[in-house]
Amino acid sequence: MSEGMSLEHDWFPRPLPANVTIGERSWWYSSFACLHYRSRKPHGVRVGRDSGIYHGTFFELGPDGEVEIGDYCTLVGAIICTNSRVVIRDYTFIAHEVIIADRFAAQPLAEPGGPVPVGGGPSEIVIGENAWIGARAILLSGATIGEGAIVGAAAFVDFPVPPYAVVAGNPGRLVGRTR
Repeated sequence: MSEGMSLEHDWFPRPLPANVTIGERSWWYSSFACLHYRSRKPHGVRVGRDSGIYHGTFFELGPDGEVEIGDYCTLVGAIICTNSRVVIRDYTFIAHEVIIADRFAAQPLAEPGGPVPVGGGPSEIVIGENAWIGARAILLSGATIGEGAIVGAAAFVDFPVPPYAVVAGNPGRLVGRTR
């Protein structure tokens, strides 16, 4: 894979992967976020404008992994581990230590040219506009977070969450509505 752009403020001596795109006025803390990045997709990570990818956020993508982040989003220390697709729509806030993964168990993603891990068929994870994901929440395959929904801190979600719902607990369950 060819090299991408270097971040002038970056302490880590490596450019971003060439298939990472950062929108106007968006902030990306360091190329260290891509230490375990293996995406071969044309657009492995796309970040919209005016979004922030802050310290502690990691993109652990397999060869088929791709992440799309909308406009005006904030990710603070999130870990996205997938060999599938993750979509984070506009105006979404993802708090500290949130895990977004396509498998229930951690396993190393494929090295370039190596076998792809098996088990727990990956599926797309979508987080709707204006959603808030609380600290240490876990979103796994099957999670679809509706517009304006709130996922409470440390909640476990692997199911569709309706728009404007409030989900909390492990396992996650509907505990309220914002509208």
